[in-house]
This record gives sequence, structure tokens and C-alpha cells, in this order.
Amino acid sequence: MPNIRGLSPGPRGAPASTRRTRRLGLAGMLLIAMAFAGLQLTAVTGRASPDTKNYLSYALSLSGEDRQEAGRRAIGYSCASGQRAPLDFIPWTSRKAAGESREQCVRRLNDSVAYWSGHGNTSGMTAPFANHRFMAIFEARPGYPLFLVPFLAAFGATWGLWLAGLVVALAGSVCVLLTLRAAGASRRAGLAGQALYLALPTGTVAMNPLSDGLSLALGTAVVLGCVLLLRDRPRTGAALVAGGLALMFLVRYSQALLLAAALAGVFVARAGWLRLKRRESAPVLRAAGLCGVLAALVYAGAHLLSWPMGQDSAQDLLTHHYQRPDLPDPWPEFFVQERVFWSAWLRRQATYPVLPVLLALSAWALLRRRSVVLPVALAAGAAGLLNQAGHPNLDQLLGYRLIVFVWLLPALAIPLLLDRPPTDSAPHGEPQDASRDTPQDASRDPACDQARAEQSADMTAHVSPAPVGDVPGEDRHSTSRS
Repeated sequence: MPNIRGLSPGPRGAPASTRRTRRLGLAGMLLIAMAFAGLQLTAVTGRASPDTKNYLSYALSLSGEDRQEAGRRAIGYSCASGQRAPLDFIPWTSRKAAGESREQCVRRLNDSVAYWSGHGNTSGMTAPFANHRFMAIFEARPGYPLFLVPFLAAFGATWGLWLAGLVVALAGSVCVLLTLRAAGASRRAGLAGQALYLALPTGTVAMNPLSDGLSLALGTAVVLGCVLLLRDRPRTGAALVAGGLALMFLVRYSQALLLAAALAGVFVARAGWLRLKRRESAPVLRAAGLCGVLAALVYAGAHLLSWPMGQDSAQDLLTHHYQRPDLPDPWPEFFVQERVFWSAWLRRQATYPVLPVLLALSAWALLRRRSVVLPVALAAGAAGLLNQAGHPNLDQLLGYRLIVFVWLLPALAIPLLLDRPPTDSAPHGEPQDASRDTPQDASRDPACDQARAEQSADMTAHVSPAPVGDVPGEDRHSTSRS
């Protein structure tokens, strides 16, 4: 990971005030992480969803257990996690069906395994909790089970899944901090972004024992890479974008495809706008080209591996997980479901306007603060909307996991309001860096170092010695920012 401004303690030759400020930034990052971890200890269990057992059985099979034993352990965790859920006032937990005991839950799932084992589902890494066609969806997501294997081996199912979620959540929050710092935001804005990421549904989804959290964390790495590309750091940026999307392909390839396509589309639009304004657009075009190529590769890879595609997703929704015959043409009914879902979603947003308020604040921040984060945050939000549009299931109306990338927009945009708005126009229409022209940035330019040395030598030849307590040749900036 590159040294993004303000995270490491800095070189020994740096001024004491700079080193102290960097240490304070690192301490703030660690304090936020520790506070989040402490809060999550209130719900080590109680997060299991119906899909958790599929990923857990896959991971246990990868650990060397046979399919039957992996299914038995996954059932035990899923039912016990729901049974031992904390009280209702803890918002980041979930409960299974009301009135179902642990024994009833285990019996129901064991009966399901026995039924589908006798009806053709006899192969694969996941236990046969449903028909083979439905379980193929999870077979095509090996990345998250692979990620779980060392946690399960070291800590068991309960603590292993919790620690894996904590690592995923904290990694995503640090990527948000790095993104804001790489875009030129101040340390306080970066720390605010980290805290927002953990406090919003992004943190909740990241902690859940599902693939959505790991996909989200990798998405934040892609976002960081895109910002570095736009800041003209092509090697590091391209490595993060390509590596993040490659890993997302193994975790949730559909989300990787949507994110890459959304980034490419937004960057193309941004480059067109810059060309109309006769401003420099080469970095944006390079980013658009890279994301476009990666989107094509993700689609081609999923097709070559015969993984479920959009048509399968539509049939899954309309046939209740393939338990009814396929529709000859699913799209008319699918678009009816789209209309029903988004009408209900808008009514819910009007009743509980948390997301609309945060999106309004995000729009205000992006309009008032010219930042390179603007196109990247918009693309991430668009990817979340597209993912939800691909699954217009009313059962997901109260959840966040399918649309979770939308919540990256406020996490990246609202912290910009903590910085002062730019006063001068940036050259060529580029966003102005909040920390431009500070001693820290200038010290990275060898030409500046040489000019400063010559100026210092000239001053020491013509001025009297500095009083005790002052450092000769030190630049003092009363308006420099942390």
C-alpha cells in the first residue's frame, strides 16, 4: 500500500510538528477502529441470514471436511446464532422466524438437506440446502469462503466469522480514509469518512457473515485506485483497480461487473465534459479505458465459466428459487416487479428519509467542494442502484446489502464539508487539492529542495544568527492545515 499523506509517522528528518500531527492522525484512526470493535462485541452472534449457511458449508468443505459434516456444522451455527441473538434494541442483529426453537430450526434444515440430496443435488462444495440450480449461485462465489478458511481454522465458526467481518469492515473504512486523503482532503475529513463508513449501513453489512461485506471492502480499494489514477499516479492506481476487481470477480462477479461498468460510464461522461470545457482529460480517459476493459473481462470470464447470468437471476426471482417452471419470457414480469419494488422503496424513503437526507448533503458537498472524489463516488452509488435493480425483491426492501454501494456516496462526500471551500480556480479545471502548496507536498519535489537550499545558503550569508528557540531556514505557515 502506498504511503498516502498523513498516515505514517513520517521520515525522521521531518519537522517535529509534522511528525506529531501524523501520529495524531494514526491515533485517531486506531481509536475509531477500537471503538467500532468494542461495539461489535455486543453481537458476536445473531447475524446469520439464510445464505450464511451456504457460505459457511462451502468454507468448511474447503477446509477439508466432507460435505455432510460441513452441512451439519453450518446448520448448527445458523440455528444457534439466531437463537442466541441479543435484544431487539441492538440494530445490527437479526433473528430467525419468531417462535422457532433451535431444535426446530435444525430439524427443518436437516430435512431440507435430506430432501434435496435425494432429488439430484449430490455434488458441489456447498451442502444441499436447496436445488442444484439455486446452489450454483453460491458455487460461483468461491472468494468469500476462501477468505473464511483461516479464520475458521484458527477460531472456529462463531469467533472466526465475527473476526472475519471485523477485518473486512475495518479494511473498508481505512480505504475510505485513504481515498479522501489521496483526493487532497484534510486528516479530519479522512477520519470523518472512516467513522461514517463504520456507522452507516456499510459497517453493518461488512460485519454480516455474507459475501457482500468483502465485496464492499474490495470496492473501496477500487475506488481508492480510481482516485489515484485521476491524481496522475497510474501505476499504483491501476494495480488497485485491476487487483480489486479481480478479487471481486471471485467474491461477487455481478457486483464487480456493475462497478466496473459504472466507473467506465461516469469517466467517459466526465471526459466529455472536460473536453467541452477544453480542459485536460487524459487521466480520466485512461481510467475509463481501464475500467471498460476490466468490465469486459469480468463479463467474459463469468460467461466462459458458465456462471449464472442476468437471465438466471430473473428466473430465480420469478420462480421462487427455481421451484416453479421457468417463464418462457421473464422480462415483462421482471419489469413489473421493478415497478412494484421501486414504488415501495420510494414510499419507505419518504417515511424514513435517512438516505435521502444523506444524499442531499452529499450533493451539496460535491457541488461546493471541487474534488476528484466526485465522479468516483457517483459511480459507486450508481453501482449500488444497479445491483438492487437486478434484484427487485420485496423481501430486500428493509435491508441494505444489495444497495449498500449507494451508502459509499455519503461516506465519501459529506466529510468534504469539513474542509474550507477552494478560493482559487485550479489549473485546467482540475479539482483543487485541500493541502496544496503546504511544506509537506513541496518537500517531495527535488527542484523545490534545491531552491530552498540555495535560498537558505544565501540568507545565512546576509542575516544575523537566529535567536535562541528559532530554527534557521524553517518556513512558517500560519494557515497550514492538518
